[in-house]
Amino acid sequence: MTHAPLPVPVAAALEAANAGATEDFLAAFAEDGAVDDWGREFRGHDAIRAWSDAEFIGKQVRLDVTGCHRTDGDTITVSAQVGGNGYNGPSDFAFTVSGDRVSLMKITG
Repeated sequence: MTHAPLPVPVAAALEAANAGATEDFLAAFAEDGAVDDWGREFRGHDAIRAWSDAEFIGKQVRLDVTGCHRTDGDTITVSAQVGGNGYNGPSDFAFTVSGDRVSLMKITG
């Protein structure tokens, strides 16, 4: 399936997650960036790392993008089939981009 190009920080975050590259994943986020995992917020690189180690990259996550669409000026929602040793199934990830970094990755469904 062909998709429109993703903003660079979004593509970088997805590629890093799929590669199991925690440092690269964190580098895609602003210093005060956050992950909102179904209402649980993890703000800043240390909190994002702890969440990711326990529930995302630490679970060998695999994200197969199935679609994407812009939902607001700075936010793009990416639909993916999630695999790995944690949650498996379809999910949506809304990325808010600020400058050249992700300010928020919200997992919504």
